Amino acid sequence: MADAIPAEQPVLLPYQQRWFEDEAQIMFAEKSRRTGLTWAEAGRNVVKAARPRRRQGCNTFYVGSKKEMALEYIAACALFAKAFNELAQADVYEQTFWDEGKQEEILTYMIRFPKSGFKIQALSSRPSNLRGLQGDVVIDEAAFHDSLEELLKAALALTMWGNKVRLISTHNGVDNLFNQYIEDARAGRKDYSIHRITLNDAIADGLYQRICYVTGQTWSLVAEKKWRDDLYKNAPNTESAEEEYGCIPKHSGGAWLSRALIESRMSVDTPVLHWACPQGFELLPDHIRTADCRDWLEEHLAPLLAALPQDAISFDGEDFGRTGDLTVHVPLIQTQNLVRRVPFILELRNVPFRQQEQVAFYLLDRLPRFTGAAFDARGNGQALAEYAMQRYGASRIQQVMLSEGWYREHMPPVKAALEDGELVDLPKDADILADLRAVQVVKGVPRIPDSRSTGEDKGKRHGDAAVAVALAYFASREINKGPVTVKSRRRRTGAKITQGYQ
Repeated sequence: MADAIPAEQPVLLPYQQRWFEDEAQIMFAEKSRRTGLTWAEAGRNVVKAARPRRRQGCNTFYVGSKKEMALEYIAACALFAKAFNELAQADVYEQTFWDEGKQEEILTYMIRFPKSGFKIQALSSRPSNLRGLQGDVVIDEAAFHDSLEELLKAALALTMWGNKVRLISTHNGVDNLFNQYIEDARAGRKDYSIHRITLNDAIADGLYQRICYVTGQTWSLVAEKKWRDDLYKNAPNTESAEEEYGCIPKHSGGAWLSRALIESRMSVDTPVLHWACPQGFELLPDHIRTADCRDWLEEHLAPLLAALPQDAISFDGEDFGRTGDLTVHVPLIQTQNLVRRVPFILELRNVPFRQQEQVAFYLLDRLPRFTGAAFDARGNGQALAEYAMQRYGASRIQQVMLSEGWYREHMPPVKAALEDGELVDLPKDADILADLRAVQVVKGVPRIPDSRSTGEDKGKRHGDAAVAVALAYFASREINKGPVTVKSRRRRTGAKITQGYQ
């Protein structure tokens, strides 16, 4: 192993270490090709197989999609066993067993650890081969197994006694079950631990430097960039390159939310309030702008706020715009059964910064049992997000820098909430529908593309309501979700004076 690891450097690269150390029961790794994650997994499996049962030692069963993968994995296990000084006590076997489904003998590979009594065994991908076994399961290149659903079902049965299941793979299309399971986890439907390792991530963690060391090449930043760029350039097409190296499944694109789904969560009783300021309104004196804004709020917003149930808790999501795009507020009322209901949506066009602050504070001051809000903190929105945080506290206001990573993590739960009926009563409004339909899967991430549409008022829209809905749902999930901490002060000394008296 010394030939593969530079002196005084860790055996595992940082992304391999994070995978190695994760103790989640069910883990998925969506990864670039040839990043060495299965190699790191082999090291973990050897450590566990060499331990006695009292130290959580166990068998490991490796399921690859072809024989060559099994040989490579067993060779990696043997390398780690030797490095851990276990190979002297461990033996590598070829073993045959009868495959009932194929009605033939299958050759498998196994390392047995006599001191602990455990083994590492490479099996074929037939789900029935896992029946009756006990140990951890590693499913390699999971997206390329023909019967992944049945294979995972068989593997998950082993978790009943505390064992772990790990699925490692590059992507194989957006509709592949491997990708669907990952999307379910991101939506909060599954308690899976997800690791994402793109080629760029691996390079940043030192992959190319390690390759240069092993192959005897001289590392340089220029050579590293050329190596990476050549991999992308020589792929059959951009879509294939992104799938192989960027963890972006193929055939992604188009509207992310179906019209039928959105309309099923809409209500004709939910209004949309619009306030558009004429050009030059920002030039008026402060007291006139403030008075006009107050009058509009008292006439249009106050009655809706007064009608809200006072025993429910509330949240708000705000997407900011000043001249080109809209500012949109989406309040959410959380009912006793944890369903989030939209009571109304508030849209502002060409409203000066001061009046946007006035509107936001008027709204949040009057929402019942206001618990938290998420504000768009990009660009011009950063000032209002900060003012809101200063007024209501950092524990209640999230200042969100919308990014590809944010969309990747927090959009799937929105779709899941719509599908499960946990986010309801969106306004039955053509512009709101268009904004939500504007969300597209761009490079594997559901987000708003750069293009703009025209609303019923002839003004430009950029999926503003969709972003505000996502921020509102994010606020309802993430703000104040931790455990309640109760602190009691010590008893007052003065209380002793009246002790014993009635």
